[in-house]
Amino acid sequence: VQLVESGGGSVQAGGSLTLSCEVSGSIDGTNCIGWFRQYPGKEREGVAAIVTLGGTTYYDDSVTGRFTISKDSAEITLYLQMNNLKPEDTAWYYCAIVDYGGRCPAVDVRYDTYKDWGQGTQVTVS
Repeated sequence: VQLVESGGGSVQAGGSLTLSCEVSGSIDGTNCIGWFRQYPGKEREGVAAIVTLGGTTYYDDSVTGRFTISKDSAEITLYLQMNNLKPEDTAWYYCAIVDYGGRCPAVDVRYDTYKDWGQGTQVTVS
């Protein structure tokens, strides 16, 4: 499975960005796709996740009410709509996928639970 993120950039606090993750390869309804972010010198941490079958979503408390994860009906593109951005949202953002039996692991799971990753996209909020 290949994943390619896009949509990062610079924005002022209070602004919005939408990240995209193009997914290619063999995926099915047992997959979970997640968004992670990484601060300098820190491990990647989960932000949001979505089950490919059914679309159940999960969010970290720090982004609940501000970020929305979604996917298109063809399950080719994953999105992360980010509203009311804060300087502490500044990070590299990655999408990743794991076969988790039709569920998603906890959002705060260790990043290496996920098996395939994109190259990341940078978000800067000032």
